[in-house]
Amino acid sequence: MEREMMFDSPGAPQVKVCGLTVVEEAVACAQLGADAIGLVFYPPSPRFVTVAVAKEIGENLPKGVFKVGLFVDEPFLEIVKIAELCRLDFVQLHGCEPPAMVEAIESTGIPVIKALFAKRKPFLADADDYRGCALLVEGGGGGQPGGVGLSWEWSAARDLAGRRHCILAGGLNPENVGEAICQVGPDAVDVSSGVESAPGRKDKNKVRAFIEAVRNAKPRSAPGRIFK
Repeated sequence: MEREMMFDSPGAPQVKVCGLTVVEEAVACAQLGADAIGLVFYPPSPRFVTVAVAKEIGENLPKGVFKVGLFVDEPFLEIVKIAELCRLDFVQLHGCEPPAMVEAIESTGIPVIKALFAKRKPFLADADDYRGCALLVEGGGGGQPGGVGLSWEWSAARDLAGRRHCILAGGLNPENVGEAICQVGPDAVDVSSGVESAPGRKDKNKVRAFIEAVRNAKPRSAPGRIFK
């Protein structure tokens, strides 16, 4: 099983495709060049996956594609248990988790990505309170934590992206991701609804177009690597 290399560019941000629910679609995203696959362990989400499905997806991914588990205000022990069962490479905390939670999970050896928001707590301005290997920045509007497809003023994260490892999310799609990268200069971009045919169902052609747009974008500065 090989990944398509036609879009690879050492100067482009990495790509995380989040909210995968079907093995074949996760594998297709990986083969098209996604650096990481996001698995949502938040039951209210239409993109929620069980441990069994997450394990099956992970077992079928090509080598070198990273598995990120998304959690929203879950207890520490539950997060660690699922991370071990699914052999997650990263944990993404997408709720109101305190800085101590990030540190506790990282103390087990699991890298943590903490989400910060422009419109709700924890805010972008709270970045210095959090450690972790990277911050995911998004608008925070809508009724669900993530995957709602709402654009926001991406440039609000520009200064933060200049001093911390950042993943840009929120309303990204093949048509606007190039401009978003130009405005912010993130190390990675995260897409979910922007490449879907329905919640949790990824459209291969949209994924291909999104990754191509990322590879062709002109970032403000050379991005770092989060997924490695």
